[in-house]
Amino acid sequence: MIEDTFPPHAIHVTAGVIRKDGRILIARRPPGSHLEGLWEFPGGKQEPGETLRECLIREISEELDILVEPLSLIMTSAHQYADRFVVLHFFDCLVLSGEPRPDLGQELRWVAPEELGLLSFPPPDGALV
Repeated sequence: MIEDTFPPHAIHVTAGVIRKDGRILIARRPPGSHLEGLWEFPGGKQEPGETLRECLIREISEELDILVEPLSLIMTSAHQYADRFVVLHFFDCLVLSGEPRPDLGQELRWVAPEELGLLSFPPPDGALV
């Protein structure tokens, strides 16, 4: 089990790589949030008893009002912040229904893969970029 390789206090987070017409969907962390203003791949924290795929489906639905199917795990990235240890699991996602909209007030942007390196991401997201 992948969780066994990380500290027991680790916060597991899922992120979806959602593609459309050669572009990738990213979201900007809203003011007042941890790491505000940085760009990230949409997703969120895993709840107790939830699989990583269930977490990603729920988080994307809550944040973007779309239904996705997590396809394959792309990579896992870990980072020790001053106050938390975060493990980020990136999945390729297929949109099953809906058009992404910012239900939490966050800015959304479709970007070409080569644009990702021009934007600021938190360290775990930056590992994928």
